[in-house]
Amino acid sequence: MGVERGRASQRSHGVASQRSYGTSSSSSHGSKAKCKNCCRKFVSFMCTQVGVGGLVVSYAIFGAFAFTAIEGKYGQWQSNRTSLIHNKTIRTLWNFTERLNVLHKDQWYEDVNSTLLDFQKSIVEVVLDEDYDGRNHTEVWNFPASLMFCLSVFSMIGYGHMTPRTEWGKIATIIYAVFGIPLYIVYFMNMGRVFAKSFKFLYRLMYRCLNHGRASKPGPVEIEVGEEGEEAIIVPSTACIWVMIFYMITGTIMFAEWEQWSYLDSCYFSFTSLAKIGIGDFVPGFGGGFGKAVSHDSKTKLIINFMYLLIGMGLIAMCYTLMKEEIMLKLRSLEQDIKEKLYICGLKLGLYEEEQPYPEPRPPMHPRPRSVRKSVRRR
Repeated sequence: MGVERGRASQRSHGVASQRSYGTSSSSSHGSKAKCKNCCRKFVSFMCTQVGVGGLVVSYAIFGAFAFTAIEGKYGQWQSNRTSLIHNKTIRTLWNFTERLNVLHKDQWYEDVNSTLLDFQKSIVEVVLDEDYDGRNHTEVWNFPASLMFCLSVFSMIGYGHMTPRTEWGKIATIIYAVFGIPLYIVYFMNMGRVFAKSFKFLYRLMYRCLNHGRASKPGPVEIEVGEEGEEAIIVPSTACIWVMIFYMITGTIMFAEWEQWSYLDSCYFSFTSLAKIGIGDFVPGFGGGFGKAVSHDSKTKLIINFMYLLIGMGLIAMCYTLMKEEIMLKLRSLEQDIKEKLYICGLKLGLYEEEQPYPEPRPPMHPRPRSVRKSVRRR
């Protein structure tokens, strides 16, 4: 009895171990499947418009923190260099005054003049070689300024008002641009499609509301018949141009009021930025330079400028998409017109012959009735 109980316990133990192994393996396979499913959902979400937009903003924020950490120390060294020149000049002038005690006026003027000339040359060298503009290290590579620098890198605007000086900063800029430019192109294409669909929906709604109950008349709006027979209204290029003009006027007024620029300078900045020319002589929040004070809300201005340019580039992509649809429609109609005109010219020159309709089959001549045929066969 004891042996049988031992064997039964061993069998039950083996079965239990096999069941536990099977459940553990199935749970591990289930966890792997859940992980793969989550990864697929994450990748599919990142390929959507919202995911790409969030990825661009996150990439810019990550770059801003990185460049602030890399280039911030160099800016501190740069401002310390000018302060050393300034302190050395003050000590030299004090030594002249203490030694001469202003008794030798001509000698004092001569020494002070040479010292000030040396000071001027040293500052000019720093300004020309290092692009020093009078700001300290906390104002050069702060977070909003670094954010604008990242935007100018991966959007290929390239203002040039901020440039990396350290070796690690230059290497980081190259790597950042290599991964950022393709990401920006994906954002440009996706946002163009999203804005184009939204604008086409609003334009069709306004068009149908304004033309409700009216007879269809030929106008400037192109209408294309879809596959299902529904009329698809093509947005004209003039509407896209008016959208961009309105957006530029908004930026012109906003930056002119903030920065105390003239309206011409503000419009000039908006156009060069949205067209990705990026000259860099005007940048919002950039109050650097000798005799120019940095505004207290410069960081807020830089962040708003970042959002203004990011949305503006999406609007430019929208205009490209809508204009492409209109151009393709006109090219198709132009192709049909050219084919018809060439065919007509060929007919006139005798190169082609008009297609004649096929002759109709002749009717049978006096068919005999079946009864007659049967009688003939019988005969």
